[in-house]
Amino acid sequence: MARSLLKTSPNPVKTKLLHQIGMSLYNTSHGFHEEEVKKKLEQFPGGSVDLQKENNGIGILTLNNPSKMNAFSGVMMLQLLEKVIELENWTEGKGLIVRGAKNTFSSGSDLNAVKALGTPEAIFSFLFCRLMTTDSEIRFVHKEMGIIPSWGGATRLVEIIGSRQALKVLSGALKLDSEKALRIGMVEDILQSSDETKCLQEAQEWLQQFIKGPPEVIRALKKSVSSCKELCLEEALQSERDLLGTLWGGPANLEAVARKGKFNNK
Repeated sequence: MARSLLKTSPNPVKTKLLHQIGMSLYNTSHGFHEEEVKKKLEQFPGGSVDLQKENNGIGILTLNNPSKMNAFSGVMMLQLLEKVIELENWTEGKGLIVRGAKNTFSSGSDLNAVKALGTPEAIFSFLFCRLMTTDSEIRFVHKEMGIIPSWGGATRLVEIIGSRQALKVLSGALKLDSEKALRIGMVEDILQSSDETKCLQEAQEWLQQFIKGPPEVIRALKKSVSSCKELCLEEALQSERDLLGTLWGGPANLEAVARKGKFNNK
């Protein structure tokens, strides 16, 4: 389930993604040269970012560049931005599964794009919840490439597993199998199937437990938690009040009141 992909306004996400994929094209006085960023990225084709929206409110975002272990090309970065904006406007969306094609998540950025932009990424740590199959591994190899994680990879890794574990994982370029990743809090659960189709089905079933309810309520809950992490206390509290105001007296709230407290996870 991807972090920040189901907020209500596309503009902050668009700016954030442009910032992450176009650092060298950022002007502190005037902001982003958006068209220059796009032109730069369009020079590096290959692969695709595919989005499938299910009737149950689950989106499936697939990083599809298997010949390069699903590394992000420049075109894929632009497509990711487009899909994020599409998700922002998907009012029935509740949750998102981000996956890689052919049983590989993502090896990072295509080296040609990296050389031009100087921005490899750690998108794995950008997700709210992470799942692994029994035979999969995670490894952060930035040290061996002479760099450190970008796109907030190191910062979010510390948020997820703490500074001591993050330092071990990054400085040792450690291979983490599913059991070790679960033990240190890198992932929330382990999927039992390694078959691509069955694994996706299992992931959807796992996600279902967290998205029962009206889409507007699920989205507001996500945004309130996200605000607590990304905003200062005063702004987070104001965001919480604003979000509550959009739901109080709304259809879901009135229906719940009419049930006279008989809540049964419908």
